[in-house]
Amino acid sequence: MKCLLKYQWVKLPRNQMPPGKGIMGAWARLASRAAFRNGQARYCRYVNQVTIGSWAGGIVGLKSILGIKNRNKALEMMDKLVQLGYIDYELNPKTKKLTYQIKDWVVQCSGEPCMGTEAVYTTPGYGFLCLPRNVTQRLVEAHDYFDEADAWLDLWCHTVWQDPGNAFSHIAPAVQYGQYGAVLTLETLGRRWGWEKTKVWRFFKKHADAFPLYKLPGSFGCLIFNTGYPAGTSFSLPESNQIKRILEEIRIWGEKTHSKSGSDHERLNRWITWYSRKVIPSMLEQSQPAAPAEQRRVAVSDCYITRAYFSPCRYYKSFIEDCQGKEGYSPVESGHLPRADQKTGPPFDFGGIDYGRFEGDPLW
Repeated sequence: MKCLLKYQWVKLPRNQMPPGKGIMGAWARLASRAAFRNGQARYCRYVNQVTIGSWAGGIVGLKSILGIKNRNKALEMMDKLVQLGYIDYELNPKTKKLTYQIKDWVVQCSGEPCMGTEAVYTTPGYGFLCLPRNVTQRLVEAHDYFDEADAWLDLWCHTVWQDPGNAFSHIAPAVQYGQYGAVLTLETLGRRWGWEKTKVWRFFKKHADAFPLYKLPGSFGCLIFNTGYPAGTSFSLPESNQIKRILEEIRIWGEKTHSKSGSDHERLNRWITWYSRKVIPSMLEQSQPAAPAEQRRVAVSDCYITRAYFSPCRYYKSFIEDCQGKEGYSPVESGHLPRADQKTGPPFDFGGIDYGRFEGDPLW
């Protein structure tokens, strides 16, 4: 699945619910158990008419979904979600029937049917849940304090894969906030989540398997990747040398702009957005396996030849020199070597062999 920044939704597998406590964790659990189509849903031997994105049952079922044992705390969480505009719910005091509706349900992408043709409710741990990418923005606008699940889902919703404006996202799914937010800092995330820098660092140490962090040199910031993102194809996390090589190539392109405004972190984010399209083709070429060397019939330039051979010309067929140094008759005496006269000019020079003697350095 190629889910880019321009798309308004992102997939979250139902077997990867946000860990820990938080408002967004509760919302994700409620959405993962809602109906994916209209029909009659069976729950605890009761049959209820439900619409897409809704759920009907009792308080016991609600506590099971939220993972909260206390009834009052479960209802308090529901009230908080209503206040932020995430859900609507209704509790019948007589029948104790509770019904909630997910207001941010993505109708165009509700996942595959779970089991059988009569299934209406989703099955826990099966399929995926479509999330709006801005689902966590309400917490930021309300200046609400993020919990662990809120921060986890916030990173997930801002993950991009093979985005043309982020060269690093072509290696592995990367976290990016906005157009110029490929490189992040702990201070920026701390202000967004209402945390101190040390708490942000502890969060990434705890979830290093899910969101590995790569520190960039200097004051540039860091890159954050998402190992569980459903990219649709296998990928591997980049090595430090690979990130450094891409970063240096982007900085070479960026130095041509002579942009001195802003901090190093801000300039790098702009350079990544502007020059990723120029860097991506070379990245793809380097990632492809090298083609086998083509068999050549001529000597290549890097071949070192240590011996040379030549064939004597036809004028020296009668010249004999064996390994003991014994010589035969001279080609001059046999008349095979041209003499100088008025017509022919001076004698020919045949590469160091003259008048029965070999002069010069040997070729081997």
